[in-house]
Amino acid sequence: MSRFPVFPALSSTVLSVAALLALNLTPRAQAATSSPPRPEARLAEPVDWLPLGTQAWPSLLRIPDSCTYLVCPLVVVSHPRNQSAVRLRDSPTFRVLIDSLLESHFAVLLSGDGGPTTWGSPGALRDVGQAHADAVKRFAWNGNTYALGLSMGGLMALRSALPDGPYRVGGVALIDAWTDLRVAWGTSLSRRAEISAAYGTASEPPPTLDPQLLAFKAPYLPLFVAASLNDGTVPALTNGERLYPHAALGVSEFVSLSGPHLGANRFTRDMAQKLVGFYKRLEGRTAVK
Repeated sequence: MSRFPVFPALSSTVLSVAALLALNLTPRAQAATSSPPRPEARLAEPVDWLPLGTQAWPSLLRIPDSCTYLVCPLVVVSHPRNQSAVRLRDSPTFRVLIDSLLESHFAVLLSGDGGPTTWGSPGALRDVGQAHADAVKRFAWNGNTYALGLSMGGLMALRSALPDGPYRVGGVALIDAWTDLRVAWGTSLSRRAEISAAYGTASEPPPTLDPQLLAFKAPYLPLFVAASLNDGTVPALTNGERLYPHAALGVSEFVSLSGPHLGANRFTRDMAQKLVGFYKRLEGRTAVK
């Protein structure tokens, strides 16, 4: 069985059958994540989500009704390992966060991230850049983009906000997120194999491609970091907690959580309101300027 999480990414020792059923996953489906990923079947899409990007791993855009008469910001969401935009869209658990963003007049782009195990790679970043460019043409965009990264998606979310990113990002939210590529490389042979394939190198990617090291050299970022010391998948001390001292003062927020990786308390209405509040603070700062 794969050591990696299937969304929400709880380890197999703590993920109950009831939790799996709530996410439309069976224990057999969970075990199947160790098999090579296949492109998802393109069946009839819900009419309120617009597919963008590649057929194999599409991104999905949802535009609030209010954006037909208001200019709106965009939140780009990067998914956990072995997940996809489609899986996030169809997860009742994650919809708590999505619905709160939409209700607060944020358009939401669930990024395909170029595939299920791209680990924030340059090729995947180019795919996200193209999806973003397509998305902002589809609604009355106010020019502001924010990032949200979950687990593996933290690498993509953070990298997109750094200098030389494909678009300007005004703030980054990270939930149980990887931010240090070197730590991910060193924690597991299977992670190492995936990172090697994603970055096209047999050796560890150079420091110039590590989002956390790049962030330490860049101007301070508005950050929302939610992490748990009980997380057995992503070490909080070397990822979110190590990054957070580089957060911009006045608008950033650290949420100390308990429990396992991507547990249920990450997807409550209270957490959703904290997340929305972070983005609204950044919107308010832009309005003042």
